[in-house]
Formats: sequence, C-alpha cells, structure tokens
Amino acid sequence: MNNFDFHNPTHILFGKGRIADLANQVPSGAKVMILYGGGSAERTGVLGQVRNALSGHELVEFGGIEPNPRFATAIKAVELIEKNDVTFLLAVGGGSVIDATKFIAAAAKYDGDAWDILTSGGAVIKAALPFGTVLTLPATASEMNSGSVITHAEKGAKLPFRSPHCYPVFSILDPELTYTLPSRQIANGVADAYVHIIEQYLTYPADACVQDGFAETLLRTLIDLGPKALKTPEDYDIRANLMWTATLALNGLIGAGVPQDWSSHMIGHEITALNDTDHARTLAVVLPALMHDQRGPKREKLLQYGANVWDIREGDEDARIDAAIKATRDFFESMGIKTRLGDYNLASPEIDHIVAALKDHGMTALGEHSAITPEDARRILQAAA
Repeated sequence: MNNFDFHNPTHILFGKGRIADLANQVPSGAKVMILYGGGSAERTGVLGQVRNALSGHELVEFGGIEPNPRFATAIKAVELIEKNDVTFLLAVGGGSVIDATKFIAAAAKYDGDAWDILTSGGAVIKAALPFGTVLTLPATASEMNSGSVITHAEKGAKLPFRSPHCYPVFSILDPELTYTLPSRQIANGVADAYVHIIEQYLTYPADACVQDGFAETLLRTLIDLGPKALKTPEDYDIRANLMWTATLALNGLIGAGVPQDWSSHMIGHEITALNDTDHARTLAVVLPALMHDQRGPKREKLLQYGANVWDIREGDEDARIDAAIKATRDFFESMGIKTRLGDYNLASPEIDHIVAALKDHGMTALGEHSAITPEDARRILQAAA
C-alpha cells in the first residue's frame, strides 16, 4: 500500500426528513443562494422543503443548471452572488448541480479569469464560498468530495478540477428524495458509481486488502440492487443502500493508498463534450473496451475482479478475463444502458475528433502507468464502435 493522506471534512446527514435539519447547518445570518437544475426540484416539493427549513434566512435562487454543467451558466451565478452579497451556497440536486456549485463557490472568490480554475485543474483556487448540498440523485459522490467537472461549450471542452477548498460543509442524503427519479437517471447513477469504483480498483495489486475488499463489496451491492431499484422505485432500503454506495464510491476512502486509472472518465468526457451524451453512458461504452485493451497491464486485477465480484473461477485465465468483461457489459445493458459507440451515433469521424480533443486538453498519458496515449484511446474507441 502506498503512503497517503486522508481527510474528508464533509458532515453527512443521512435518512428520512433530514432537510428539516438545514436550519441548524447553515450559519446564522448567512445570505443563502439556492442552486438547482430544472423544474423537477420544484415539482417534487424538494425546493419547498428547503425554503421552509431556511425561512429564517434571506434567500436568493438560481435555477437552470444543466446536466454536464456549463461554464457560461455558472458565471451568471457568480455575477448574481456579487450583486446580492451572498455568503453561503446550497446545491439542491445531483452531481451536475453540485459540481457547478463547487465551481461557482471557487470562481466567486477568484480574482482572475475563472477559466484558469479549469485549465489549472483547480491549482489556482485559494478560497471558496462555503456551501452545503441536498442530494436528489445518487451517482457522482460530489456531495462528499472536492472534485468537479465543468463543460465549456464554446471551447468544446469538459475539464475536471479539484481543491481542498471545495468540499461541501455538509450534505443531506434522504433516500426518499430519489423515489420520483426517472429510470434513466437511476440507471445512469448506478453505472457512474460502478465506474468510479472500478477506476480506483482495476489497476494492479498494491497489497491494499481493505480498499480492495471494500471496493468489491460496493460493486456487488450495485450489481444486486441496481436492477431492483428500477423495478421497485419506492423501496426505501434499496434506495438507501444505493445512495450510500454511490457516496462511498468516490469520497476518497477506497482510493487511499492505491493506484488509480481515470482514463475511462477522461475519454468519456470528450464524448460528452462532443455530442452531450449522458456522462454515465460514455463510461459504459469506454470501460469494457478499455478493460479488453488493457488486459495485459491489468491482468492480475481482472482475474481478482472476475473471481471476487462475479464469482468467475473456472476456465483458463484468458477465458475468465473474457467472462468478467462480458459480465460487466451485460450488467450495463441490463440497466438499459447501451455500450457501443454506434448506439450514440458515433463513428470514425467522431473518434478522430475525440482523439484530437484528448491531445488538445493534455490527456496524453492516461492510466495507472501514465501509458495510455491518444492513439491508444483511438484503438479503444474503435473496439467500442
């Protein structure tokens, strides 16, 4: 196991009715901006609950944050913050709203061009407005980490950043808030969390028994409960376990002290930037092809993954690896997520564009060994066609 620092300051308030606790979490006297996406937060009554809980505070609202949140939209929120002297932010939504809020919190405290935050990967961030979250879509674990991804449509870029200044102060996780989510969003959330775990696990052995065992348990939980969540949308225990699994998938715990491979994400980001395909669906396209392409460097962990996650223990090593990759693809397909580029109207010209974008954005040495080049990505994408 490698040396590591682990610190996660986010206070989690988990369970039914926890929105009522908001008043005790937001500082007294704070002027609060509530940030949210489309109309679902209003229709489902979540925003009403939030307003009631914060009735003692002066509130400003900013809606319209997109899936794959846009740089231009976030800048409008920053301008509104400055105009209204907002001192605390509250994200009400899923990963996109929370990611946007992190960027907005940092940009509101940054004196230069906010684009610097993205091109530096967050290195220029020295401060951020404090913020909390009310999670409505379990998927990204943005509610308990310091990372974010923002899309700049004009530049054709989708770039990640992170900063220790961008952890939520608190996050409210009420599984009942997920009951009304469309099946597509539930499926996407399961797939996103699954790949988050994989990219911290499926590398090479690092003698990290606890992290490996924890990751394998989380993967098995998603495999078991993901399809059930689609069939029984108001089963509290299923939704509670999925919500907590998605948070644990990327809150830093299973990634502490182990090598990581985020190449599926980086390649997937370029697909989304190109044609706005759902983030989780880009991952479901890239991951199986990448697993096959990288079966040499990942051989030991692929065999471990097959045995401990899918109970694949018979046959020669290559047959077991093939079976593990097929099981992964079949799982995504069972959740209604297509796993081929052609399913999203992507072919050779789009692959050329994606490869060029990886080069433009400096994504030229991906993977746990920093050995996956844009040309390797081209081969992976061709295999995913």
